[in-house]
Amino acid sequence: MSRIAIIGGGNIGEALLSGLLRSGRQVKDIVVAERVPARTRHLSETYSVLVTSVADAVENANFVVVAVKPSDVESVTDEIAAAVARDDAGSIEHVFVTVVAGVSTTYFEGKLPAGAPVIRVMPNAPMVVGAGVSAIAKGRFATPEQLKDVAALFDSVGGVLKVPESQLDAVTAVSGSGPAYFFLMVEALIDAGVAVGLSRADATDLVVQTMAGSAAMLLERVDENGGSGDIDTTPARLRAAVTSPAGTTAAGLAELERGGLRAAVAAAVVAAKDRAGQLGVTSE
Repeated sequence: MSRIAIIGGGNIGEALLSGLLRSGRQVKDIVVAERVPARTRHLSETYSVLVTSVADAVENANFVVVAVKPSDVESVTDEIAAAVARDDAGSIEHVFVTVVAGVSTTYFEGKLPAGAPVIRVMPNAPMVVGAGVSAIAKGRFATPEQLKDVAALFDSVGGVLKVPESQLDAVTAVSGSGPAYFFLMVEALIDAGVAVGLSRADATDLVVQTMAGSAAMLLERVDENGGSGDIDTTPARLRAAVTSPAGTTAAGLAELERGGLRAAVAAAVVAAKDRAGQLGVTSE
């Protein structure tokens, strides 16, 4: 089994760790590099995983997943490059995987040893329950087989979509940030339910189950349509199917449209995409 090093034990690193373990990966095949003592203790005690230094984590890893904040990328990449350089025998082929928002494969290729295979992935938080979606793009030196291996790695924690690297900031804005958008909608709907007389517990149960059921309906329709052009209209068709003319749902939807829901969502995605670009580290 391939050995995986996760460099960074923050939220996204922990989500990947948790998802991999849930999917059946063995603890002995995963190592985490984390500097913050409190996070080190948490990860070690919660997942029984080895938490060590960057150099030790990289040493025997087939896949090195960089999951740090953009502000830490430069120093961490320098540590990784130094660790790889010390491996004179080159006994292990390292494939470098970055899940850092806004940082291109070109940056890593410029910092790592010449010809290093780099693959960029944008996963999202639901991978912690095996229901994530990850967009994946390869750098100049990564082979199709390496891309396939990394896709299989992330497929174990959800779906995988291959896209051009130029689209990854947009992916970040839609699916990377997307769970927070849905959680905000759920929070607002629960509060609205309480405002019209429901207990918070009942409102929460109703909203969460409604969200889960609606997602299941949508996924079923998308799967049925396969790769047809009908996929784009599936949400609109489902919405129409549950909206009776002049009924309660129509009245509620009219208020959402009047409140500018579509424009607000569009603006949120543009803002998140722009921010992903701003957070990026260039190779210059």
